[in-house]
Amino acid sequence: MSDDVVTKTTISADLAGRLIAAAVAHAEGMGKAFTIAIVDESGVLKALHRMDGAALVAVQISQDKAYTAVGFGMPSHGWYDFIKDDGPLALGAPTGIDRLVVFGGGYPVVVDGAVVGGIGVSGGHYSEDQEVAEAGLAILG
Repeated sequence: MSDDVVTKTTISADLAGRLIAAAVAHAEGMGKAFTIAIVDESGVLKALHRMDGAALVAVQISQDKAYTAVGFGMPSHGWYDFIKDDGPLALGAPTGIDRLVVFGGGYPVVVDGAVVGGIGVSGGHYSEDQEVAEAGLAILG
């Protein structure tokens, strides 16, 4: 293999579907409608499920949460603690970094120690979004 080529590890369509199925099953048990987005390791949309009744704005927010998580390799809610005590960063990051979400519902998807994608959930309070995303990720063991 040439040094001019990089091989990336990425989420499969099958795993993306299984994450969504687990998240949707949990959301149905909560009796609420969410949108669940899965992105690949580059932040590109791999799969999306908008439950019946989920708010329109949840489509974009779920994708942005997943993008935030995979882009920085940390949950979206981790950003709040990261920036809260840093005035310039707190003022500039949310408005200056496209698609950055600083509240819960986005997580990196990690397989065998590698970030292969991200999951983002929107439709409830961010704590509920986190719960649904975590239910999806629970299939990873």
